[in-house]
Amino acid sequence: MRAPLVVFALCFALPCLAGTATPTEQLATPPSNAQHFTIMSTAGKHGTSARWTAADGTHMGRESMVLRGQVFEMDSAATTGGDGMFNHVVIRGHIPQGDAAETFSVKDGTAAWKSQVDAGSAPYKAAAEYVSFGGPMDLTADMLEKLLASPNKSIALLPGGQAHAEELTTAMVGDGATKKKVTAYAITGVANTPIPVWADASGKFFAFVNGLSWMPVGYESAQPVLEKAQSDALALSSKALVPKLLKTPTGPVAFTNVRAFLDGSHFADGQTVLVDKGVITQVGPAASVTVPKNAQVIDGQGKTLVPGLWDSHQHVPDDAAGPMLLSLGITSVRDPGNINELTMARAARRAKGELLSPKVYPSSLIDGRGPNTAQVASVATSQDEALALVRKAKADGFDAIKIYGTFNLAWVPATTAEAHRLGLHVHGHLPAGMRPSEAIHDGYDEITHIYFVMMQAMPDSVVKVSNGMARFEGPGRYAKDVDLTKDPMKSLIASMAQRKIASDPTLVVAESLFVPENGDLSPAYAPFVGTLPPAVERGFRQGGFAVPQDLTRADYRASFAKLQALVAAMHKAGVPIVAGTDGSGLELVRELELYVQAGFTNEEALASATVATAQLVGADARTGSIQVGKSADLVLVDGNPAVNIGDLRHTDVVMMEGKLMDANALRTAGGISKRPAFVD
Repeated sequence: MRAPLVVFALCFALPCLAGTATPTEQLATPPSNAQHFTIMSTAGKHGTSARWTAADGTHMGRESMVLRGQVFEMDSAATTGGDGMFNHVVIRGHIPQGDAAETFSVKDGTAAWKSQVDAGSAPYKAAAEYVSFGGPMDLTADMLEKLLASPNKSIALLPGGQAHAEELTTAMVGDGATKKKVTAYAITGVANTPIPVWADASGKFFAFVNGLSWMPVGYESAQPVLEKAQSDALALSSKALVPKLLKTPTGPVAFTNVRAFLDGSHFADGQTVLVDKGVITQVGPAASVTVPKNAQVIDGQGKTLVPGLWDSHQHVPDDAAGPMLLSLGITSVRDPGNINELTMARAARRAKGELLSPKVYPSSLIDGRGPNTAQVASVATSQDEALALVRKAKADGFDAIKIYGTFNLAWVPATTAEAHRLGLHVHGHLPAGMRPSEAIHDGYDEITHIYFVMMQAMPDSVVKVSNGMARFEGPGRYAKDVDLTKDPMKSLIASMAQRKIASDPTLVVAESLFVPENGDLSPAYAPFVGTLPPAVERGFRQGGFAVPQDLTRADYRASFAKLQALVAAMHKAGVPIVAGTDGSGLELVRELELYVQAGFTNEEALASATVATAQLVGADARTGSIQVGKSADLVLVDGNPAVNIGDLRHTDVVMMEGKLMDANALRTAGGISKRPAFVD
């Protein structure tokens, strides 16, 4: 429900203020009667959480979590006023980027707050619940319980918005004396899509289930049961949405007098593109294309037609992400790791017309066992288990395997060989102790994240622990001083170009980690301000990692600039670059803006998010460009991305496999209230 919770579940990290954090030993100790939760994923246990009420009535929370080397230690103390809402909240502790401190209070008719990213106040005239930016799960649990206790299951929020709970489904958990019925509620108004949260029969918080789950101790085995129940329930509403938003034309469709991005290489003005039965049948100057009398004509005057966009790094979180991604013009995604069963179930429902979603090209995420194991990973504890997971990925219909940082580097050659034997693509992070040149030698087809490409020039002390925070801290410290024209980077770039080893840079992630201070408005999200719930937009001001005492923010920014220059050097040398976000999808056009800043032409940047990714996954004969005979995956945008690549955000009409969707209707379904702002 809280913005941080969504980040935990999907993006795995939270920026925070640098400062003097409360030491772990000074944080609250849960009493013997506290309610305890296991923080877990399909990969295993990641931490613990507790909640209890102190003798004076204070609501207390304590959380301890490790995510791939990133340590989170927090507590919270909250009291309620006469209206039952929080009148005082204090959050303490530390997370990987610094101090987790946050406060909220109501005094003399005024509510005031100070978080890691903002400070503000507002008149407090009616009951409203403060939505904390960070903190333990207890604060979310308290909010849920107040929602369920309210007469219409709705409450006003601070700093803004309105939350509502609607019953979603029920399930039985536990055995014998511990058996109980629990209910999932879909919470709206906090995020742009509904968030399922589980409560018991008395309306008390029971569990949160997502890629990262909070399960009551003793009920951990019920996590798959709850996950399936909420997914099945959400699938019903997803099915009902399809005929409302996806329209099958009764005849041909003609986009007339449009600027079109043709053949994945160039823009041409005054074009008409004709589609029939889901396939592009004619492309050419408007004067040379005869539009059938029975065609639906879409006037493209002043607009641009581009291929459906691709996000090459999109961990699709749930059904509700589909309409939002489509509203952004994203008709295809490469999902580089998720809960495998849900991924394949969504693919099956989409194929049957029961789910509105981009077409997903999934990878099976494989990691080793350890404290830094990636959540949602399939875990291999031996070479044989790794090979078995590769074979299962093929049998289950995956397109690729993604190797992760705790994977035993000695197993890489045999694992990649088996994947290639089965026709699977191999990409991923680098196992701790491995440099990109070694990964390429051992069978990688693609290196994920630009900071792993830069790992070639990092000291051994960084490389040997690159499955933890060092994968960020090392490049942040040393990248600024790397000479890209000399070895080891010169040889690596040449090798990647010669062997056509692709890069999924996710520059937008690196920008978010190294460039902004807390409170800065992220340029990836700035155009969307005013279109999403306040709790979501608050997250737009997350800062980057806290800077070590012997460095400055300018040093980190210089290292980001070098990472951006590395992408430019790779592109210039002929390394295939594919655009991905590792985020919500809202960041995709910002990724392209960063490429253009680095020296790509607008055409080259757009190709990285269309035909290049289609080529990477072997789908370019079917889709990825505007050419006769290809599937009609098309986006009509209001503007001229040939001049301003940011105009790609202004989608008007989206066509997927020849079926039409109104971008405004998709935005509404995806929780975006209006078209994003224009950015010069």
